[in-house]
Amino acid sequence: MQAQNKLYFTNSTVLYPLAFVVAIWIVFWAEVRFGWNLKYYGIYPQRVEGLRGIIFGPFIHGSLSHLFNNSIPLFVLSSALFYFYRSIKWKVLLIGILVTGVLTWWIGRPAYHIGASGVVYLLAAFLFFKGIFSKQYQLTALAFVVVFLYGSLLWYVFPIDPKISWEGHLSGFLVGIALSLIFWKNPIEAKKYVWERADYDPQEDEFLKHFDEDGNFIETRPETPEEPVEARKSFKIRYQYKSNSDRDDRK
Repeated sequence: MQAQNKLYFTNSTVLYPLAFVVAIWIVFWAEVRFGWNLKYYGIYPQRVEGLRGIIFGPFIHGSLSHLFNNSIPLFVLSSALFYFYRSIKWKVLLIGILVTGVLTWWIGRPAYHIGASGVVYLLAAFLFFKGIFSKQYQLTALAFVVVFLYGSLLWYVFPIDPKISWEGHLSGFLVGIALSLIFWKNPIEAKKYVWERADYDPQEDEFLKHFDEDGNFIETRPETPEEPVEARKSFKIRYQYKSNSDRDDRK
């Protein structure tokens, strides 16, 4: 099994996701501190200048509640991506952000689309569907955890609130599904037991040696070297016969 297919924790598992979250908080702080209005760097569909929002849009948020609602799921889901999908994490994240932005630019309403919500939906959809398709218990368990924590996000891929960029949510959701199909290879190598290996020989299996051809248990005892005759302990038993008259004399 290659090292990249093993599950193990490294500092990058949380440092890169944390750096992403810290970056969007710094941008929001700079807007408040210096009075900037960076929403014009968001995605504006069908405009050439709106394409810059594909890169800058995920770092810009309109309010503190908007920022807070994206920060926690962004950190949790990206950390899960970096831990369970170590070999493809950057491909999923970078390609996903770019394609999600392009799709939002294509289908979105004529307004500025900002925030990391599209990235959150991208990660949630990828982790869930990839875990289900993998049929591996670690990844399937992760998929159910994602549903348990963020299953309610599904409602916001529909236009239920005109103030929410449901186009960005839908784009991230669709791109996450697509990437789960494109990166079809399982990142974790399935564990093989001894009897599943190509060089397995049933005749050499210590467990099977306890059973005969019909499956009956054979009781075996460990063989011990026989002690020499000189080392064996010996004892004598003496029998003494007493008559009934001897017994009467004792009375």
